[in-house]
Amino acid sequence: MHRKMTRRNFLSNAAWSGSSLIILSNSRSAYTAQANEKLNVAAIGIGGRGAADVNGVADENIVALCDVDHSHAAKTFERFPKAKQFKDFRKMLDKMHSKIDAVVIGTPDHTHAPPGVMAMKMGKHCYCEKPLTHSVYEARMMAQVARENGLVTQMGTQIHAGDNYRRVVELVRMGAIGEVRDVHVWLGANFAGPPKPTNMSQRDVPTDRPAVPETLDWDIWLGPAAYRPYHSEYAPFKWRYWWNFANGQLGDFFCHYCDLAFWALKLRHPVTVEAEGPVHAESAANWTIARQQYAARGDLPAVTLTWYNGGGYPALVKEKNIPQWGSAVLFIGSEGMLISDYNKHQLLPEEKFADFAPPDQFIPNSIGHHREWIEACKTAGPTTCNFDYSGALTEAALLCNVALRTGRRIIWDAENLKAIGCPEADAFIRREYRNGWKL
Repeated sequence: MHRKMTRRNFLSNAAWSGSSLIILSNSRSAYTAQANEKLNVAAIGIGGRGAADVNGVADENIVALCDVDHSHAAKTFERFPKAKQFKDFRKMLDKMHSKIDAVVIGTPDHTHAPPGVMAMKMGKHCYCEKPLTHSVYEARMMAQVARENGLVTQMGTQIHAGDNYRRVVELVRMGAIGEVRDVHVWLGANFAGPPKPTNMSQRDVPTDRPAVPETLDWDIWLGPAAYRPYHSEYAPFKWRYWWNFANGQLGDFFCHYCDLAFWALKLRHPVTVEAEGPVHAESAANWTIARQQYAARGDLPAVTLTWYNGGGYPALVKEKNIPQWGSAVLFIGSEGMLISDYNKHQLLPEEKFADFAPPDQFIPNSIGHHREWIEACKTAGPTTCNFDYSGALTEAALLCNVALRTGRRIIWDAENLKAIGCPEADAFIRREYRNGWKL
């Protein structure tokens, strides 16, 4: 019989025992695992990005590996020959739950929440790729289940662990550019002209019927998504550009770039969201401009965040002689501006900040995004992209597409997950699962 642990009784027991313990509510005993003991990790979705996530935790005990296509995942299976192999994560968790401490999820977006929620309800710590989920409702559920079970979680926004983001957050927080009321975030800007369409979006579903590869379990790959016959236009690589499986370029990158604004400005839930761009019933938009309004937060003023992907960029980039970085986050403050991408940042105007001395660092550098999660699982320490933080970030990202697909300005009731006066948004906030699937 296992006693469920909270952070409070963890700290209490750690104090009298003189050792660090693992929080494990329904698996191995939390009272016998030492901080230097390796976690037993299971990974779900181990090809592509998932393979990189497995590599990030490879120093732990990889006890089970799951992928719907054993050919696509062959290299990862070969690397860990002692790990049990599965195609269906449900069977893996049912059979192996007593031997698993934590799970890593690197599947396509539409199959993030089902294994994540199932594993966390079993008391497993969880690392999940971004965006955290396919729908707003799923993001809220992932955060709620993690919180209710006292689990250590991390979303795979690896750039969050970089030194550059930390230095930008410090500059914004210490007031280097004054009060920030406006943020512009753009991805892949085409400064030479208007947005350019891509051949990965705005397409009808394919009508031909190629055979399902022998190594692929197509039914499990589909998971809770509405049924579609197999096609290589979906799997293994192009699922990103279909609403049924993902949220397009915005879903792919909003959580990476807008993470910086969320962190620096302590954002959480927008109060309004509106979006423009081409709308197609099946395939994601090839360009989007979305505007979000955030209310004042304590001493911090209200903020407008504008997102551009697919070639758009804010007109003020040229008007104010701002560096034309292909992708960037631009903070506009009362005393100046700050532009950043993944690896560099710059205070503007340059002449004003020529003699500026940056503050002493007060946000510690990360030990590594995956390592941070692993160590927190063992010590009950914090992670910086836990599902409470990253769930809200994901909700904000996905609400842009809700606004786009409804063609309406969303007035957002975050507490009740409702677009006020817009019932047509409900189907996009919480989509219907295919028969046989539930959270």
